[in-house]
Amino acid sequence: MKQTIKLFSVALIAGAISIGGYKTLESKTNPAPKEIVSTVKPIDFTPTNYTSNTPSKAVDFSTAAEKTVDAVVHVISTSVNTLPTNIMDYFRGNGRSRIQQGSGSGVIISPDGYIITNDHVIDNASQLEVTLNNNVKYTASVIGTDPKTDIALLKVETDTSLPYIPFSDSNNVKLGEWVLAVGNPFRLTSTVTAGIVSAKSRDLDQTNGTLQSFIQTDAAVNKGNSGGALVNTRGELIGINTAITSQTGSYVGYSFAVPSNIARKVVEDIMEFGEVQQAILGISASSLNSEMAKKLDIKQTQGVYVADLEKGGAAEKGGLKKGDVIINLDGVKIAKFADLTGCLGSKRPKDTVAISIIRDGEQQNVDVILKKLEVYQIKDIGIEVAEALPDVLKKYDLGGGVLIKRILRPDISRYSLQGAIITKLDDISVDSIADVREIMKTRSANQPIKMTFVSKNGETYSYIFR
Repeated sequence: MKQTIKLFSVALIAGAISIGGYKTLESKTNPAPKEIVSTVKPIDFTPTNYTSNTPSKAVDFSTAAEKTVDAVVHVISTSVNTLPTNIMDYFRGNGRSRIQQGSGSGVIISPDGYIITNDHVIDNASQLEVTLNNNVKYTASVIGTDPKTDIALLKVETDTSLPYIPFSDSNNVKLGEWVLAVGNPFRLTSTVTAGIVSAKSRDLDQTNGTLQSFIQTDAAVNKGNSGGALVNTRGELIGINTAITSQTGSYVGYSFAVPSNIARKVVEDIMEFGEVQQAILGISASSLNSEMAKKLDIKQTQGVYVADLEKGGAAEKGGLKKGDVIINLDGVKIAKFADLTGCLGSKRPKDTVAISIIRDGEQQNVDVILKKLEVYQIKDIGIEVAEALPDVLKKYDLGGGVLIKRILRPDISRYSLQGAIITKLDDISVDSIADVREIMKTRSANQPIKMTFVSKNGETYSYIFR
């Protein structure tokens, strides 16, 4: 027992000595830290608004929707088509009649019943019915159409003042701006969808050769929205919804609208002149890019390059020259040809426009008085012709002729006539639009017409159209 107590006591003493020695060693190797005064400021976790010192506001679409939904109408067009039952019916224009109906939208632009819609909504219609948001129906008449811009003007007779949407300046529309599309997709009346402006001055590949300048949005637009309103958050009209690009025919993320400035100009021309007065500069031009700039040995990679000018045309008289680069028109930046097309689409003949150009590396300003585009529609063939520029005639070594500017019928588009030069009609030489008018006046209706032309490849052909 005594032996055990001794051993236990020795163990306790040894343990105490070991612990004491460890603490002494630790104090020598790791002295007590001195008090450090930190100069680093504490992190502030308070949320910070990096874009603005003002509190953000949620966009409210309800006011714009309430202002516009009653001014967008449902348009139902009825047409009668004749279907040939045999080869003789085809040549004689006989056959079985079939009634077809189409549906679209329209925008009331005045309290007395003027309505904008798309030309393709009412094309070939024998009867038009317009239904308001309150289910009141009217029979509409066509005041005028412009297939180039796909705009049509309708009128309903009413004793009451109708709700309408005021025009806004589409040049002031900004990328990323919130917009609403109001229309009647799939016959679902009074439908409102929201999106932003995805692009401006968007040009689509048109089978009829018409150059356009659309506002592109990501607001959902489907069949039946055509002719409806594209409005800003103030409820003002900035465009007429016209097209979508889709392999299925339904909305896939992008939609396109005719800018309100162009639509308004078309409507005012129809009301004042009965037709659209198209203003032109009288130039052959193209958009610039890095490859073209390198080829032309110029620094500009944006703008419209003037390749040639019409002799005696507006541009030549205003002081423009071959090789100029147009960068601005009436305060609107011109980065590509569609920008120029959009600006000119809102102008009229005899308007004076201020044009900024780059010439020999320096910016200059010129004022140009626009001229009217002279065109003529040969409806028996389904084409529209214009005066040919001298450089085009020179290219094909021709002394005269008229340019096939646009195809009017889908069945004619398969002949690839766009851009060809007509030299003869019924074997009579053609040098100008005046010659075409005289020839068409002297021939009887439904008479076959022979057209001789030079294709874009420089080959000469003759077609007979019946």
